[in-house]
Amino acid sequence: MKTPAPRIALIHATALAVDPIAAAFVRHWPEARRMNLLDDSLSVDRAEAGSLNAPMVQRFIDLASYAKGTGCHAILFTCSAFGPAIEAAGRAVGLPTLKPNEAMFDQALAQCGNAGGTLGLIATFEASIASMSAELLQMAGERGKKIALRTEFVAEAMQDLAQGRADQHHRKIAEASRNLGGCDVVMLAQFSMAAALPLVQESLGCPVLSSSDCAVLALKDRMRNG
Repeated sequence: MKTPAPRIALIHATALAVDPIAAAFVRHWPEARRMNLLDDSLSVDRAEAGSLNAPMVQRFIDLASYAKGTGCHAILFTCSAFGPAIEAAGRAVGLPTLKPNEAMFDQALAQCGNAGGTLGLIATFEASIASMSAELLQMAGERGKKIALRTEFVAEAMQDLAQGRADQHHRKIAEASRNLGGCDVVMLAQFSMAAALPLVQESLGCPVLSSSDCAVLALKDRMRNG
């Protein structure tokens, strides 16, 4: 009897991440069975609070526990700016749990030279920049790599996407990405930015990474190889 494909829980803090991660699964791992959980108040509450707090961390644990209870084999959070909460959720449920940017950071660091390099991070959700920067710098330090990190926030692009102006969303990101010229690798912080990658790549001479594609490929490898 053929072994059923793994059931993957996708936990979102914004509806804008649902289609990009679904498209990434279609491209890279179509046989995986997906379920979606959405709490679209998380990003709003995180922005208003200014930092993660204990009740918000507990909400992540509760979401992960619900996913485990439905029979999921692994969890992928698609929401940036919540790294410590995602780590706590993974510890609580004991399932393979992937932070949204973990795989992208890993790939970006691998593409740097042995000593390090200059990385660019472009985001449409401003609250995610500080936590993602800290996470990336910690990963670099653990690998003995000294990196310079340049960041760029694209104001109003997320609102454009939410209101159906995808072309403007992509254009604004591409225009802002030119401020990161000279980087060794540029990363698109939010899953919702994935569709802008081709336009951004046209604007830059370095590799451009999408968090959604990197995450799906990493989770597929983890589930297949243990």
